[in-house]
Amino acid sequence: MILLPVIGTLITSFYRDVAFMPRALTFPDNYVRLFADSRFWQSVRFTLLFTLLSVSIELILGLLFALLLNEALPGRGLLRIMLLLPWAIPNAVSARVWELIYNYQFGILNYLLMTLGLVSHPVNWLGTQSGAMLAVLAADIWKMTPFVAIILLAGLSAIPREIYSQAMIDGAGMRQRFFHVTLKLIKPALVVAVLFRTVDSIRVFDLLYVLTGGGPGGGTTSLSLYAYKYYVSGDLGYGSAMSVVVFLIAFGLSLVYIRLGRFREAVQ
Repeated sequence: MILLPVIGTLITSFYRDVAFMPRALTFPDNYVRLFADSRFWQSVRFTLLFTLLSVSIELILGLLFALLLNEALPGRGLLRIMLLLPWAIPNAVSARVWELIYNYQFGILNYLLMTLGLVSHPVNWLGTQSGAMLAVLAADIWKMTPFVAIILLAGLSAIPREIYSQAMIDGAGMRQRFFHVTLKLIKPALVVAVLFRTVDSIRVFDLLYVLTGGGPGGGTTSLSLYAYKYYVSGDLGYGSAMSVVVFLIAFGLSLVYIRLGRFREAVQ
């Protein structure tokens, strides 16, 4: 069930598979066309930058939330449930909510900023490439930080309290306990969180499709969204070639994470 679609996409990428033309083997024409496509490279740059920023910020915030919720706080159970809410909302619904928040005419973000006197006129958040980039980053971080926090919280919960007690007896301060005990013991959870979020960020589609449509000027077009546009237009061969590139990038980064994180050693 997993391999057949992957192999089918790979084979289709070798063909000129356009809805209004006869199907013909043209390998490697689709890939030559791909690497000469400036819009493709624009989508590659956006995808990699989006992945780097979103995963980094989500990892930091997720770790902070996990550390906080791992403590014996009043109402900790309720806080954990509240943390799950953004992640439980479907991506398309979440993107639509953020689109309304950013709306130029009646969005609540512009209303709050103007009420507080921080801006004198509404800001067109989705009208510029830099603004749209920040907008999609904020929406993704809000939704996916809880996912990272849940994974890291599971790793923190598995650490025996006796280890911290022994470290304190040995004279380890808070900073030493964090870097030499906590981070070391939740390393498998960190690797899993970064791996999952990296793959998801590289494949990001629905958030961008609903929130920006890839605009303005293609500034928020991810590889998956760019490939989708060719699938819709009927150029299945070219769209499949882009999908293969997305798969190879995700697969390659996954191997790098596992290698650098020494995942096999960490889980033993």
